[in-house]
Amino acid sequence: MAYPFFSLAKSRRIAPIDFVAGNVTIRVEAVPDHGMATIWDADILIWAASQIVEARDTGLRTSRLMAATPYEILRFIGRGTSMRDYQRLRAALDRLQSTTVSTTIRQPVEGRRHRFSWINEWKERSGRDGRADGIEMILPDWFYQAVLDDALVLTIDPAYFELTGGLERWLYRIVRKHGGRQRTGWRFDFRHLHQKSGSLSPFKRFSFELRDIIRRQPLPGYTLSAVTEIGGRVLLAFEPAAPCGKPVNAVVPSGTRRDVPSGTGVTCYGEPKPELTHCDQSKNRALNLESNKESNIEGRAGDVEKLIRDTARSLRISAKKGASSAEPARQPATDLAHEARIAECDAPFLPLDLPGGGR
Repeated sequence: MAYPFFSLAKSRRIAPIDFVAGNVTIRVEAVPDHGMATIWDADILIWAASQIVEARDTGLRTSRLMAATPYEILRFIGRGTSMRDYQRLRAALDRLQSTTVSTTIRQPVEGRRHRFSWINEWKERSGRDGRADGIEMILPDWFYQAVLDDALVLTIDPAYFELTGGLERWLYRIVRKHGGRQRTGWRFDFRHLHQKSGSLSPFKRFSFELRDIIRRQPLPGYTLSAVTEIGGRVLLAFEPAAPCGKPVNAVVPSGTRRDVPSGTGVTCYGEPKPELTHCDQSKNRALNLESNKESNIEGRAGDVEKLIRDTARSLRISAKKGASSAEPARQPATDLAHEARIAECDAPFLPLDLPGGGR
């Protein structure tokens, strides 16, 4: 089912699908009344294949004739059971029956084609009271023989039915067939995938949708990535996702009979994360000049005392020179000290002085 057998769009498609790759040739045609069978309609074929395999494995006789209730089919493929869901099931059966496929796959003679419909015929069964109580369908021999071949049947994750996009559903089939359980996965060229999908979207749109799937990672059990080669070719790489261990409980008590506080204000089972800041400000703070006032005051007082000593020394030198040249009599030392104190009082206010005139 990795080949372009179905429409990937939910809207009605009439344009045929033509695919040629080596010895493989596929042509899918639809009628205007019903449109081409979609990849969502193929869920009915998955249900049919599972019933055949289960019957074979239990030793029961298998047949291309299938009988079931609509409720059984809808529940298996993860759909609702309302009247609207029953009507959609009938429409899907009509599309599967009216869509014709011509292919050279699994033909004994090279180049010979096999033409079939996904359902040869189907009908609703009625009870004695005239009410519908089930559905009968006949599968084509091409599909029936493929199901009986173990090499052609792959199990799928139940989460597959939850995939909402046609491209991601088809991509999951590609991954299951080519990637399988290999640890190294598989790689495909974007353009090759575009051709093999049978999509009507332009390549640019197709590539955009692929990258969106890579971003969302919706495929169950697989991890997707985009790889760009040196020449610029983009490849889709996928590999089995790493198995996840069983999650543990969010809170694991230590076995004590009561909660054991860890020293914080509230009871907890782990060490609290350190808080780096208690405010929402992100700008740098101003220089912290007032963080240690005592050391700042001592440093500024020392600067002031040095300035006073230098000034007094300069005054004494000037006084000595003036006394020797102008007056032969020397001025008493007490007067020089008095002038030094006056000069000290007249010293200018410096930026290093403390606010309020403190020294």
